[in-house]
Amino acid sequence: MSKTDILDEYKNQDERLLAAKILDKLEFTKIKNKIQYTDFLTLNEQEMAIKLLKKVDYKKYYFFGGKDNVERKILVIYPEKLTEEMSRKNDEKIISLIRIKLPSELEGQYDHRKYLGSCIKVGIEREKIGDILVERVGADIIAKCEVIEYLLQNLSNLTRFKSAEFSIENISELKNVEVSKVEISSVVISLRLDNIVSTLAKTSRSKAQEILKQERVFLNHQVETKASKEVKVGDAITIRGKGRFEFREIAGNTRKGRFVIKIDKYV
Repeated sequence: MSKTDILDEYKNQDERLLAAKILDKLEFTKIKNKIQYTDFLTLNEQEMAIKLLKKVDYKKYYFFGGKDNVERKILVIYPEKLTEEMSRKNDEKIISLIRIKLPSELEGQYDHRKYLGSCIKVGIEREKIGDILVERVGADIIAKCEVIEYLLQNLSNLTRFKSAEFSIENISELKNVEVSKVEISSVVISLRLDNIVSTLAKTSRSKAQEILKQERVFLNHQVETKASKEVKVGDAITIRGKGRFEFREIAGNTRKGRFVIKIDKYV
C-alpha cells in the first residue's frame, strides 16, 4: 500500500497530517538509519500511531514521556540495526524537565492550568510540552530539549514566578507520577454518551451533542461523535476542555429505572 493510499484513509485533516509526519519520519529512519521522534502525542494520537505502524508492519518503536504512566508521550522510531535498549540511551537528549519551586507564600495556589497557560503565554506550542506534574510546592514541566532553555528563561521572567526557583533536570530525575482522582456520582436516564457528556461537562444534553459534533469527545482514546453510543463500565472518556474520566461503576437504579453511576475524574 502506497503512502498516498494510506493517507487517503484519514478524513480528519489533523489525523492525516499526523499520519504524514509519522510516515515521513519512518522513511527517514529506514533511509538514514537514524532515530526519529515526534512531538508529544495525546492518548488518542498514540493509539492512532500504533494502528498506522501496524498497518505498515513496522515494530521498531516505543513511546516515551518520562514515566510509564504519564499521559502525553513522544513516539520514538528507531532503525532495524538498533535494539530498543540501544535507542533508549538517546532518550535524555530528546526530553528534559523544568523544576519549579514556589516561595512559601505561593504554595498551593497554582494548578495545572496556570502552569500550562504560562508555557503557552511565552510562545511554546502545546505539542512541545509533555505532562505537567503539579505539587503544592511547585511543579515538574516535561518538555522537549529543543525548547527547554527558552522555556526556562521566559517562564522565570513572568511576574507570577518572579520569586520562584527554577532548574533544568535530567528526565531521569522526574518525580513519581501520582494519579489523583475524584469521584463523581450522578443519576442518568440512560447510558447514552450524550447523557454522560452532559453530566461530566455540566451542561445540557443538546449542548453535549454539540460538543460531540465538534469532535471534542474521546471514548477509549478514539474520537466519538455518535450521541447514542452506549458507555460501558471501564470506558475511558476524555472531553477536550473538561478533563479525563473513567466510568467506574453502575451503583444501582432508581425507582424510575434511571442509572446511579460513579465516574472517576483525573485531577
